[in-house]
Amino acid sequence: MENPENICSETNALLQSRNEWLLIGQSGKTFALERDEIELTFERGRLILGFLGEKGFQIWRVTDCRIKGGKIIFDVTRNFAKEREKIQLIPRILASALSDAVELVRLEKANRIAHLIVSENKSSKLVRVALNEENGRFAHIIFETAGGEQTAALADVAEQATPELFLTTAILWLAKLEKRKKKPISKIWVLTEKKTTKNLQKLHALLRQSYQRQIKLWEISRQGAKAQAIEESSLKKAAILEISDLWRAKKSKNLSKKSFEISRTVREIISFAPEKIDFLFTKNGSSLRFLGLPFARVRKMPNEEKAWFGIEKDKQILGETSREEFFDLLKNLEIYRQFDSPNKRHALFRLAPEAWLEAILRRNIKLLDANLILSPIYNQFRASADRIDLFALRQDGRLIIVELKVSPDREMIFQAIDYWRKIELDRRQGNLQKAKIFGDLEIADEPSIIYLVAPTLSFHRDFDFLAKTVAPEIEVFRFDLNENWRENIKVLRTKRI
Repeated sequence: MENPENICSETNALLQSRNEWLLIGQSGKTFALERDEIELTFERGRLILGFLGEKGFQIWRVTDCRIKGGKIIFDVTRNFAKEREKIQLIPRILASALSDAVELVRLEKANRIAHLIVSENKSSKLVRVALNEENGRFAHIIFETAGGEQTAALADVAEQATPELFLTTAILWLAKLEKRKKKPISKIWVLTEKKTTKNLQKLHALLRQSYQRQIKLWEISRQGAKAQAIEESSLKKAAILEISDLWRAKKSKNLSKKSFEISRTVREIISFAPEKIDFLFTKNGSSLRFLGLPFARVRKMPNEEKAWFGIEKDKQILGETSREEFFDLLKNLEIYRQFDSPNKRHALFRLAPEAWLEAILRRNIKLLDANLILSPIYNQFRASADRIDLFALRQDGRLIIVELKVSPDREMIFQAIDYWRKIELDRRQGNLQKAKIFGDLEIADEPSIIYLVAPTLSFHRDFDFLAKTVAPEIEVFRFDLNENWRENIKVLRTKRI
């Protein structure tokens, strides 16, 4: 690639000329971006592309960049060229044709599901089939019985919805349907594929009984192992679970308490900024974080220790030839990853904000609640494959699950109660006490408590309404923090939900 510096300048000018872009990956997945969510920089003779994706802010090295018909096409690589990707950025105005095609495919699927519903309910008729207005990922179906009663049905036509998103979408749509002046609707069917139904049933069990009665779960059951088309399917009513049913699950493996040894290299790296660097034990060694941002990894090898450094997946081995670059990274972290950063658009400031908040509270959990004791090995604990942000014990022995957010997340409450279910199962089975998660401290034989923590403006506008749909047996507290939490954490308000 010739003249990367000029290419950077010209491409940035084009990026700034449009407010919105559609990112298309090699797999065909699309992601809508605003122009300030895309960064193209020229650093040390290399062209670096950064953008906000589904898994957070991503950074890639550009090997080729070309502009064709208003589109920007990047060939990018990372992780020592082990990962390669072709990324297209299309102005949203040019993306309309693509959007229309996607919408048509989804609408066709919505209609097939709608006809499946009425074919299995002979006395019913279709009233309406449409895609949800927000993003077109869900089918909104309304059908009517012979008696004139209308029921809504929700289905995922984009095949991307998590159980938490499914439940959130269903409840909010139901709330709108109940307020209709003409033929209000008070019941909704949620139609899911088999792979989603089981987990959705467990989440459904954590709702208030009134919502359990209004929201019915149906599985789209394929006729035969090779059946793919909706036309070859049938509907199977999913059983309604109670909270008590969740504790009958097969006893999980004991969480053995392991002895973790901090390596010499980890100690040495921490010594460069002990007030800002911490570490987590991982499956393949230790991960070092600067105010929550992973920047180095250490692994014990036969007769030696090896270390890698870098942000995200673009890492290199730490050795004599790379020490200067390592200390440059540390210097930049010191400059940009602080509350008064000279450039708050810099990737080192923007990346992993929730981990930054976690790192602050991990050092002093009493900033949140003076009655909490943090698990000394909390960062090793996993509920299935999920991460618990913070895991603590109140002085009265009650377990506390701390869920952190720094930007509005509509599914926050359902993510938290799903964590609660997994933790509560381990607590009831005695696994946490046996694992000595809190050393020799006794864990009370009472249900765990959820603390939902976020800056005041980072609680989603629908949060309070959605929180009221949760079963009263689950004890949830909301903690509102100040907006400038990076500088100094203050709890502005605490309330029981």
